[in-house]
Amino acid sequence: MAHIHEKIDFTVALLIVEGPRILVIHHRKLGKWLPVGGHVELDEDPEQAALREAREETGLEVELVGERPPTTEPGTRALIAPRFLDVHRISATHEHIGMIYFARPRSGSLTLAAAEHHDIRWCTADELDRLEPPMSGAVRWYCLKALEELSSVGNDSRRNP
Repeated sequence: MAHIHEKIDFTVALLIVEGPRILVIHHRKLGKWLPVGGHVELDEDPEQAALREAREETGLEVELVGERPPTTEPGTRALIAPRFLDVHRISATHEHIGMIYFARPRSGSLTLAAAEHHDIRWCTADELDRLEPPMSGAVRWYCLKALEELSSVGNDSRRNP
């Protein structure tokens, strides 16, 4: 995807949790373990980008976790807010504003997007610590937070209404 702007782009990351495991990918270009994600394109909102990236990179249809305010009316559509936001430097002159969503799989078959990733796998919290190369501290923190909030049995309080 081409950059929307030379200095900054908007991106989404999805921390997809099923039971006690979280889905991670080993990014081919970056050589890092990351959550599923990518750029928000010009013709979509962040929620649409998150759902598209999940489908393209994993073969899964997912449900974003969070609250949708009841404020949709003509000319306004309420979106599920990301769980976290960050800014991360890509180069000396380019940054990404990252919208970090928590999600659960709904349907589909897990499929490796081989053009983008070396590997895709479900990991428990303990398995995250054994990944090679090691996961960055920030990504590991987000993964552990998603597991903490979504893997407990019956924890549906933040589910998309």
